[in-house]
Amino acid sequence: MKINIIVLGKYKEKYWLEAEKEYLKRLSAMFKVEITEIKEESFTEKDDREKIKAKEAQIILTKIPNNSFIIALDENGTEFDSENFADKFKTWQEQRQNIVFILGGPLGLHSSVLQKTNFKFALSKLTFTHQMARVFLLEQIYRAQMINQNRKYHY
Repeated sequence: MKINIIVLGKYKEKYWLEAEKEYLKRLSAMFKVEITEIKEESFTEKDDREKIKAKEAQIILTKIPNNSFIIALDENGTEFDSENFADKFKTWQEQRQNIVFILGGPLGLHSSVLQKTNFKFALSKLTFTHQMARVFLLEQIYRAQMINQNRKYHY
């Protein structure tokens, strides 16, 4: 199975990149994980936010591999505890060859991206930076796989 993670923006702090590398190393024994970084559109308070999100969406939509199960990280998506996420992740694995997670920029995802998704997932009701969300997503995928393999990691 292959996991694609499409993200807007790059890491600004090195420690988030180091954390991502650690989880990618752990996950490499289980899945092929590919991260696609897309440049965020710059904007000011005066700019039309929907136009900015639409520009980003045009690029995001071209990066989604065909025949993928698409999951958008969205503040209005379904929340899980770790065990329930592991169950859902196992179902996705059994039904699909490719899973794509999409993390938007500071403004979120445009409706054209959300309409194309198969599932909307919220990491939390709390707001995180996109850099944090990238690492938290990888950690939760790793945790889910550990739970599903009955391996020690989640207590």
